Amino acid sequence: MSLVRKFATVGGATLGSRVLGFARETLMAAALGTGPMADAFYAAFRFPNLFRRLFAEGAFNAAFVPLFAKEIEAGGIDGAKRFSEEVFGVLFTVLMVLTVAMEFLMPFLVAWVIAPGFVGDPEKFDITVRLAAVMFPYLMCMSLTAMLSGMLNSLHHYFAAAVAPIFLNVVLIGALGYGLWQGASPLETAWYLSWGVLAAGILQMAVLYAGVRYAGMRIGFRRPRMTPNVKRLLWLAFPAAVTGGITQINQLIGQMIASTKEGAISALQYADRVYQLPLGVVGIAVGVVLLPELARALKGGHEREAGNLQNRSLEFVLFLTLPAAGALWVISDEIVRVLYERGAFNPQTTSIVAGTLAIYGLGLPGFVMIKALNPGFFAREDTRTPMRITMLSVVVNCVLAVSLFPLFHERGIATAETASGWLTALLLFVTLVRRGHWPLEKALVWRVARLLVATLVMAATLEYASGYLADYLGSAAPIYTQILALGALVALAMVVYFAVAFLIGGADLGMIRRNMKRKPKAAPSE
Repeated sequence: MSLVRKFATVGGATLGSRVLGFARETLMAAALGTGPMADAFYAAFRFPNLFRRLFAEGAFNAAFVPLFAKEIEAGGIDGAKRFSEEVFGVLFTVLMVLTVAMEFLMPFLVAWVIAPGFVGDPEKFDITVRLAAVMFPYLMCMSLTAMLSGMLNSLHHYFAAAVAPIFLNVVLIGALGYGLWQGASPLETAWYLSWGVLAAGILQMAVLYAGVRYAGMRIGFRRPRMTPNVKRLLWLAFPAAVTGGITQINQLIGQMIASTKEGAISALQYADRVYQLPLGVVGIAVGVVLLPELARALKGGHEREAGNLQNRSLEFVLFLTLPAAGALWVISDEIVRVLYERGAFNPQTTSIVAGTLAIYGLGLPGFVMIKALNPGFFAREDTRTPMRITMLSVVVNCVLAVSLFPLFHERGIATAETASGWLTALLLFVTLVRRGHWPLEKALVWRVARLLVATLVMAATLEYASGYLADYLGSAAPIYTQILALGALVALAMVVYFAVAFLIGGADLGMIRRNMKRKPKAAPSE
């Protein structure tokens, strides 16, 4: 299967999840707006979600996958199965202890980490603590799910792992629909959502376990033992967890600062949901597929193939995210209005969220580049270099967020995260090139420059067209008219961008078809 088809498999499933995520957020905006219950739920959910990104997705996609790939190459399926059972035993035990400890410490965590600004509001603080206590076991489910996903990806079964997040959105849409149908209060709706998160975690884990069995690997529980393989995994996992969770770390910092302003947390969340669509479809697809592909190429001694995989992946992400960034900058108001402005979500909230989204849009290519660059380190079992770079970017994010929030509020938080993301991407790229781990092609540099030109032409076209369609996109227009007008803008942007990109040589269909093919018999480098 070609690399682009693998990206499309994961990206297509992720797109389905993100579309359902939009439906979920639209219902959330109508039911809760940016009120105190929305802030409480999002703050409580951010915590287990942070740990999931740090210790599950980040650590296991970075540390587990290369070691699992090595076991497949050295010992076949039996060796990989033994390694998986050793890891499963230790992971399950650690997660159980962590979950119990966090449940007891939840009031302190909310006061000092999750939302310090809620301490002055006893009712809001108490609700956040209780919601977080219900949702925290989600971490355990999702950590085990991440391990199962890593196994499936290494066995080249990408779809089941990519489609699993859809179940979270389906369950939460059901909870919101039930709440709206029953005329539930915001507090009751928040409770429905919290129990829905836990139920979705259990469901996702069950689906992935069935997927692993279908792939021909049945793992059982072993008594936890610190074997050499497990020690190696833990040695790699901690820095990988920090690196893989850079976006979540920065968002948690932003949430801590934003908790001092009513409605700021939920406004950031609504903006985050929109730019997560291209980030998820492109960035997650590339990160999930590239790591096992790159790891197996390097383990087999195919350095030339590894270099081609890296260049094609970077080309792919910039080809799709540069126009997305331009569109989010130019028509963020129109996007937010169509998606959210109804019920408790008013025009003033639209202005706040749209301004935040526009800034996140500028950071989108950088955020996605991180997903494509990290595998260059992780596949070589180097998780410490990207961790050092990540820690530097976290410091930059902290300084900027604290400095800018009093002046620009939510926009200041978004600016800090965007600057931090671009700094991380540039430092990762320069480090790989300087070490000789990324054979940079001059042709790639010229193509990216041409893609930037195509993006600027598209953005200028959107600016003019959005003004022409202003009456159809305004708050007074019927929702179906707004949807049709926004759809027309998106279609126009796609036609202009792709036409200009192909016309000036930023992309070439023949080149894409040739270069996105993986060469399974590439010769080892000299």
